[in-house]
Amino acid sequence: MKQLYTSKKLAAVQQLYTLEAPYQSSRSNNDLFISAMAEITTWHYERNPFYRSLLNSRGYNPKNINNQSSLAELPVIHANFFKKHSIWSIKDESIKHIFTSSGTLGQKSQMAYDHASITAPFLMLNRYVSNLGWHTPNQACNYLLLSYQPTSENQTIGTSYTDHILCKYAPINKLTYALKLTGDGHAFDPFGSIQALLDYAQEGLPVRIFGFPAFLFFILDSMKKRGIAPIKLHPDSLVYLGGGWKNHADKQIHKISFYQEITKQLGISDLRIRDMFGSVEHCVPYTECSNHHFHIPVWAQVNILDLKTLKPLAYGQEGFLNLQSPYSTSAPVHNILMSDLAVMHAGQSCGCGISSDYFEIIGRASTKKNRSCAVAASEFIYPN
Repeated sequence: MKQLYTSKKLAAVQQLYTLEAPYQSSRSNNDLFISAMAEITTWHYERNPFYRSLLNSRGYNPKNINNQSSLAELPVIHANFFKKHSIWSIKDESIKHIFTSSGTLGQKSQMAYDHASITAPFLMLNRYVSNLGWHTPNQACNYLLLSYQPTSENQTIGTSYTDHILCKYAPINKLTYALKLTGDGHAFDPFGSIQALLDYAQEGLPVRIFGFPAFLFFILDSMKKRGIAPIKLHPDSLVYLGGGWKNHADKQIHKISFYQEITKQLGISDLRIRDMFGSVEHCVPYTECSNHHFHIPVWAQVNILDLKTLKPLAYGQEGFLNLQSPYSTSAPVHNILMSDLAVMHAGQSCGCGISSDYFEIIGRASTKKNRSCAVAASEFIYPN
């Protein structure tokens, strides 16, 4: 890997992202992660007045990060903070991309990325895709993207950008968008999506379906209601979902039942159906294992925190999801507190062969709807 983090002060961060396999659990890699977190914390402390003020107000010295317990005391920043504040640790001329977490309405996070901060997450994605055997440069595929047809505006939406990046791992033969451009925005096109799937089944090439699960649910539901018989897509077809269900949780069915329905109606093997978890504030692309659990990769650490004290909880206890990863030099997002409620499980309890622990998303802790990519997009399915 080329030198991504050029500063000598980020040597451990550079070394961490040279690790190729997602699940290389070891004492030395854990120590490397702690060193990388110490480096990135110091980086933002020295360059970001807000972050320096935050740590000073808590009496926290980043130079004291030298073990797991000292890292556990590092103050968190809630992801919602970035919906109202833009606090960069870099100069404007270093910004390569700015992405948002939702459409033009409602709350949205806006995040700036320099070269290293945007490259590292896609290096992680590359390694997940290679680990799954999904990089097939010699096999063209047909695509159904459960996301926005691109415009100059929506290319700043994180999920749409990721869906298009995912198309680089196999050549595009044909591509269909579930959210099509209209004269004044986008509209969900379930019937066009269904017709695309029927045409793809006849054509016989592998099909790759990426994007929001709510759209796929509605497409499958529409197929059943219209009396369309199940189809059998090429055995190398796959589904890679992301973005969640958000404000259509009432339409959400259990994940395993949903995957069984995908297999039943599209003929795609359960082993080739995966979900991704991530956000614009924390771009590590956590990807399900063969048993559909989110194991923690070597480039991140995950904690479940008590709802009142924000202290780490034991296995099986429900609390706030705390995500750590030192990839971003552009903003202090290396220790994020999410609105998601989650539970941690021991890795061995999964049975897939991956030893690292995994987390389970329970729901969202909120008294009102936070607007995200999925919220904004899913309103095209069930508009108010």
